[in-house]
Amino acid sequence: MTVQTQKASRSKSEVGRGNTPSSEDANRQALLDGLNHDLAGEYQAIVMYTHYSAKMTGPYRRELRALFQLEIADELGHAQFLADKIATLGGEPTTKPRAVPNADEPREMLELLLAAEKQAITDYDKRIRQAGLFGDVGLKVNLENQVADETRHMEEIERTLAGWREHL
Repeated sequence: MTVQTQKASRSKSEVGRGNTPSSEDANRQALLDGLNHDLAGEYQAIVMYTHYSAKMTGPYRRELRALFQLEIADELGHAQFLADKIATLGGEPTTKPRAVPNADEPREMLELLLAAEKQAITDYDKRIRQAGLFGDVGLKVNLENQVADETRHMEEIERTLAGWREHL
């Protein structure tokens, strides 16, 4: 095969590959989009725990404030991991949190935080599957560890709500 024929043959195959994104490129983009969705959720959790701990009132103020502040460090660690991974994969980490719902009563705060933790677990389960399709075992394992953290947060809030007296 001549050099010119080799170039023409290579150009046709390269053009064919360039016109449609590869499965790997599509999986990478879907994973990046999902990780950014999760990052926005972690930012939301950081703001919720911070905001709610500042607004906490009532007889269990000290205990709930301490619980909320304890969770901030975990959520911040999750956010940093996600931002680093997005950047490593060639993406741009988001800087915008999901909307933070307003709450004035401690029980309402707990219920909103419980819903956010449950959503995080659901989202991470999706991301674990995407990481598996993408072939990133390390990411999959790290996300499973984050699910374990979020599950612990969820269970702590559930236990707090289970013992909540309605007249408070």
